[in-house]
Amino acid sequence: MRKISLFIAMSLDGYIAKTNDDLSFLKIVEKEGEDYGYEEFTNTVDTIIIGRKTYDYVLKEIGSSHYDNGQRDVYVITRTKRPQVGRTIFYTGNITDLVKQLKSEQGKNIYCDGGAEIINELLKYDLIDEFIISIIPVLLGDGTRLFKDERPEHILEFVKVKTFETGLTQLHYKRKK
Repeated sequence: MRKISLFIAMSLDGYIAKTNDDLSFLKIVEKEGEDYGYEEFTNTVDTIIIGRKTYDYVLKEIGSSHYDNGQRDVYVITRTKRPQVGRTIFYTGNITDLVKQLKSEQGKNIYCDGGAEIINELLKYDLIDEFIISIIPVLLGDGTRLFKDERPEHILEFVKVKTFETGLTQLHYKRKK
């Protein structure tokens, strides 16, 4: 069975974005030739689930090929119907139904790249199997929290931790069965 993995960065105080969906704090740890295991991770997936705001930001900053490289299906979770573009599908249905359907199909793993609303909805139904969280050495004080209050408790099993010269620390956990 396919697993769904969260691969995301947050500030030390738990924010994935500053106010107004500003992700500029990620630049603190940019280093030429260092991708923090991103390429290795994305080679294990053939499907990406992403919120519309995160998708729009990446589209503007990096370009559509960051997600849709012709090798993977991309599901952008949105409230607004839009036509499919390449392998990018703008999905307006129930996200838990989508994830259950995708998990039951053959294929590589599924990558959830946020945003917080998507992540917390999946956590509510215990649908995230693996957590790879990069901690950026900054305290933002405000913004969009990765984990919202009033969601179920999840006990995780430690897999490994990696540290990098830039001060980034990457935590890897899996859902305890």
